[in-house]
Amino acid sequence: MHNMLQRPLNGFEDLHRAEWPATNGLILGGLARRAESHSRYPRVVPPDDELTPSLFGEDPTQPEPAPRKPREPLRAALASEELRALGARVPSNLWLGTSSWSFPGWRSLVYEGDSREVTLAKEGLSFYAEHPLFRSVGVDKSFYRPLPRAEFERLAAQVPSAFRFLVKMWRGTVERGVLGPGAMAGSAPDAFLDPRVAEVECVRPAIEGLGEKAGPLLFQFPPMRLAGGRAHRTFLGQLGSFLSALPKGPLYAVELRNRTLLNPDCAPRLAGLLAESGAVPCLTVHPTMPSLAVQARELRLDLTKPLVMRWMLRGNHQYAEAKDLYAPFDKLAEPDDTSRDALARFARAALAAGLGAWVIVNNKAEGSSPLSVERLARKIVDGSDAPEVPATDAP
Repeated sequence: MHNMLQRPLNGFEDLHRAEWPATNGLILGGLARRAESHSRYPRVVPPDDELTPSLFGEDPTQPEPAPRKPREPLRAALASEELRALGARVPSNLWLGTSSWSFPGWRSLVYEGDSREVTLAKEGLSFYAEHPLFRSVGVDKSFYRPLPRAEFERLAAQVPSAFRFLVKMWRGTVERGVLGPGAMAGSAPDAFLDPRVAEVECVRPAIEGLGEKAGPLLFQFPPMRLAGGRAHRTFLGQLGSFLSALPKGPLYAVELRNRTLLNPDCAPRLAGLLAESGAVPCLTVHPTMPSLAVQARELRLDLTKPLVMRWMLRGNHQYAEAKDLYAPFDKLAEPDDTSRDALARFARAALAAGLGAWVIVNNKAEGSSPLSVERLARKIVDGSDAPEVPATDAP
């Protein structure tokens, strides 16, 4: 066995000894010719200070980076004299605002300085509340997860005493099959229209945390599959029981996205259960619903109770489409005079009756909710959407 293992090695050595001289000569000759050709282009050796630096050191050949310019502190945008004058004319029981406040595109409209979304989410509300027209805001993040009382206390501490929040209740109470934070599938019962869950997870944290700054508590139902009259009647029965079981005191608002619930066979019952529970309808400008006038008529709008309205989405776009078209929400892309005028008429009627009125405006209504709020405020206050032009003496 030992000899067999040695034979290939000995054979390799014989071949090596036999062929190496010739091979060696060829290789050496080639190297010599290559060296001769390269001698025509002598290698330039850089000075020591131009050699490639260590991977772990600084590169002396690269210029030093310019020092990063510090970001300007976030602050409120300077409002024009006309805007301040308009804000002073808005009645104290008219609460205008927008859906949330964390939009970098509102720089120069609402904010100045560090207007990144993360900064606005943490620090922007107090500067938002300095806008002459903003006396309310829609709290949308409470729709996606229940917020603790401490979070509502933090929000309330950032706004003046006359400010009022419209708070969206957690989606688990208005949609089937939504699990709460940290819940596992099958580990908890469905919270849809469960008054106990709504009270503990949504209503009490908001009311106790916001105190007197709490405005409407909004239950916004998504479009539902209600096939046939029986499904509609079942839902209305559940809704009536749900609203009646909620704690008394807060202003509850109900926003729907099924126009079939306003049909003649459903609307009277819907209006009745809202009246019996003390809740109010939230009139909404949204493609899934008929006009504000139809909503008000079919729901028998009660002008002895505060009015709640939301201007959400133009009728010719889907939500995602409008978002893409209008971003970054810094200009009026598609003015909607019809909706603005209807909102203004209802708001003026509520104010004339001595009632409070809320109007919350979304960026997807016209392209920029701060600018939409300004147009709406002018229409409510003086019937126009343009600044007053000072009178001049005739020549």
